[in-house]
Amino acid sequence: MKKRLCAAVAAGMIMMSGTFVFAQDDSGQHQMAQVKAVDVGNKICPVSGEKIDEKTKATYEYKGKIYNFCCPMCIETFKKDPQKYIKKVEMEMMQGVSSSKDHGMHGSHHH
Repeated sequence: MKKRLCAAVAAGMIMMSGTFVFAQDDSGQHQMAQVKAVDVGNKICPVSGEKIDEKTKATYEYKGKIYNFCCPMCIETFKKDPQKYIKKVEMEMMQGVSSSKDHGMHGSHHH
């Protein structure tokens, strides 16, 4: 009964506040610690390829990492195929920000 109650409480906490890590301490007791999401720091929107304006950027947390986007519409596109766009962010981070596109519009929306 006690284990079921603990599991129910842990599940509720995860749903309320994000990512948790379970670990076992030296006494064999299981401990739960919250893990803060890490900002990836991308400066180029992985969906549009545009440089991200820090004043108007949109952010989205996915699997403990915070990704930056030029607009909320790009987040919706990201959600459809996250791995495709994560690869683009990883390439950007490996290459550094050496070039960027500033089109002012992409896809079906304008900036």
